[in-house]
Amino acid sequence: MNIKKYIPALEWLPNYKKAWLSGDLSAGLTVGVMLIPQGMAYAMIAGLPPVYGLYAATVPLLIYGMLGTSRQLAVGPVAMASLLTAAGIGTIAESGTDTYLVLAFTLAFMVGIIRLLLGVLKLGFLVNFLSRPVISGFTSAAALIIGLSQLKHLLGVNLSRSLYIHEILLDAFRQFDAINWVTVAIGVSGIVLIKIVKKLSKVIPSQLVAVVLSILAVWSLGLSDYGVGIVGQVPEGLPTFSMPSFDLTQWQSLLPIALTISLIGFMESIAVAKAVQAKHKDYKVSPNQELIALGAANIGGAFFQAFPVNGGFSRTAVNDQAGAKTPLSSIVSAALIILTLLFLTPLFYYLPQAILASVIMVAVFGLIDFKEPLQLWKSNKSDFWMLLITFFATLAYGIGQGIAVGVGLSLLTVIYRTTKPHLAILGQVPDTNYYRNIDRFGTLKEPEGLLLLRFDAQLYFANTNFIQEKIEDHITRRGNNLEGLILDCSGTNHVDSSGIYALADIIDDCREKGICVYFTGVKGPVRDAFAKGQLTEKIGKENFFMGIEEAVNSHRRNNDCETTTSLSDYALQINI
Repeated sequence: MNIKKYIPALEWLPNYKKAWLSGDLSAGLTVGVMLIPQGMAYAMIAGLPPVYGLYAATVPLLIYGMLGTSRQLAVGPVAMASLLTAAGIGTIAESGTDTYLVLAFTLAFMVGIIRLLLGVLKLGFLVNFLSRPVISGFTSAAALIIGLSQLKHLLGVNLSRSLYIHEILLDAFRQFDAINWVTVAIGVSGIVLIKIVKKLSKVIPSQLVAVVLSILAVWSLGLSDYGVGIVGQVPEGLPTFSMPSFDLTQWQSLLPIALTISLIGFMESIAVAKAVQAKHKDYKVSPNQELIALGAANIGGAFFQAFPVNGGFSRTAVNDQAGAKTPLSSIVSAALIILTLLFLTPLFYYLPQAILASVIMVAVFGLIDFKEPLQLWKSNKSDFWMLLITFFATLAYGIGQGIAVGVGLSLLTVIYRTTKPHLAILGQVPDTNYYRNIDRFGTLKEPEGLLLLRFDAQLYFANTNFIQEKIEDHITRRGNNLEGLILDCSGTNHVDSSGIYALADIIDDCREKGICVYFTGVKGPVRDAFAKGQLTEKIGKENFFMGIEEAVNSHRRNNDCETTTSLSDYALQINI
């Protein structure tokens, strides 16, 4: 067993180059500085005290640094996982209670177990069922919910906790007279400052700039006396050992949200990891090993007071731009957070909650995708409606239900499209040996006495009736002058037993009508299925051809469905 495959650090550590150190140190410190305000803000989204965001940026980073295959992915608390954490636990326990805390650690543990199992069983492909339109619609709606959930901190009013934006907005409207305008000024100033600093430089930690300036303003001007909410006392010291709950009832309640975080979070992480890896040709990202690494990071974090973590888009981009060459940068970031927990937490006493709200709002509103629906409206209406339905389902019914609707739509779309595959009628391109879809090329005509069909899909139980009916319809359309049917199988990679029976019925029906049946472009796996299903004998080896032109010429030479051309046996042997 190659242990380096499962612990990638054993691959890059022995080969570490001195020239990489400066980049890893600067990137690690930059991302660590970003993580301090982001982690605290995302903990608030999750319904946890801010310090738990720092806890989630220690042990998970160290574990991923050893097991991850991406050398630039920055793991830690992220907005989406934080919101899903609040959505999943908020229906079970009251925020701020000990039960809520234990359930947050339990959720991290469950996410870790799910990802670890998916990685070990090499099931990373399951995220493919979450289509891009579904993710876009879900993410945009969730971003609205996340952002508006912070209105209470931005406005300085006590809004009722809700995951439905209409309830949040109505409650905020009712309490308009109670708005603390000093708090609003701080929050809006924070948003503007973060945006300006980001435009000036992507490397400067804009969130930290806003945090430092706001702390100085609140402390020096005594703004807390004007009702400005502050973080207050942040506990010093490292996270202590904690145990997740193993109560079966609680696990059953958390399972849907754990699955959602596992799949959505992994999709985000692997997407950004591959995007960054495309710039670096000295390593390769392994999706299944990434599942194992992210799973282990969440499991380890769950025992040290961490809620679910993923790879972050913005921090990964900054990590790469700041010169990270190896996961040592993540270890440096974790070390900086540990130093902060040990010595610097008193500095955050006067940190206004409105600034953390502004950090969250800038981060999540950037996730709202306006371009995708406009592009889909022009290019693919069905994907546009899938995006829109997922978006409004998430807003109307909540996070968990919204993603469930999206996944259901994705699966239904896949099923629908495979049950009604594309079937092309082919005609000869003049003065060539090529045959193309006559619907796409209006000048092409069907060969006299021959029907040429190509179905571009696997032939399996769900679509055999559709294909069989379509073929029969075309045979009827051609009438009594039809002499031969040529089925081009070049677009078919798989045939199951239902497909074998359907083809056998078509052959029998055609022969009863005196129509010869020929097959061209049959690939190896399909040819094997034909042989095992005894369809090859029914078709006759002499009726297999490498190309359509050969089948057409053979029929015209001898239209009694038999030919002695030597190419047939050759085609049956070499088609792959």
